[in-house]
Amino acid sequence: MDLAGRDLVDLTTGTPAQARALAERAAARGARFLDGGIMAVPPMIGVPGSGGYVFYSGSTELFDRHRETLAVPAGTTYVGEDPGFAALHDVALLSAMTGMFAGIAHAFALVRGENVAPKEFAPLLAGWLSVMAAAVHKAADQIEHGDYTRGVASNLAMQVAASGTLLDTAEEQGVSAELLLPYLNLMERRLVAGHGDEDTTGVIELLLKAGR
Repeated sequence: MDLAGRDLVDLTTGTPAQARALAERAAARGARFLDGGIMAVPPMIGVPGSGGYVFYSGSTELFDRHRETLAVPAGTTYVGEDPGFAALHDVALLSAMTGMFAGIAHAFALVRGENVAPKEFAPLLAGWLSVMAAAVHKAADQIEHGDYTRGVASNLAMQVAASGTLLDTAEEQGVSAELLLPYLNLMERRLVAGHGDEDTTGVIELLLKAGR
């Protein structure tokens, strides 16, 4: 297919490396390229005020030229010239969402066998998660300053000591702790390495070492 002079926008979900490779192939054929990461479920598309949006990365000039058209199905958030950044932001947010859903599943499993109505428990769970979501700002501050002890309220040593109660309760309720254990194990490893005065944000260092 002759793509010379065409503007190509890719909205399929993929990895940063796949987006960069596609951008290279598009450029080799003379096309301008934008990659997109859709942060919405189907009912949110084309519905103003739904909260859905699309990450875009690649040519700034191309994004600016088609900004109004791109905004028709959902809001737009441009994240940089690197064509892989839309996918990176997309997958990072989806990964956080996946961890949250794992916590939600574990919480409902704990109360399921008791006289606790799920619909009465749900507002408590949603409210708590909303409050705790503010922790992302503190984590960002710690990462940017390179200091995981910055602004700590409940340090890693305390968190690890308290984690036994989470596991004991799961055991008592007949619930598998397999959704919690990977994170709790990382916390314990970080503590053993001598970082008890840090926030739990420090487990990022273990993730980076494991992945490189």
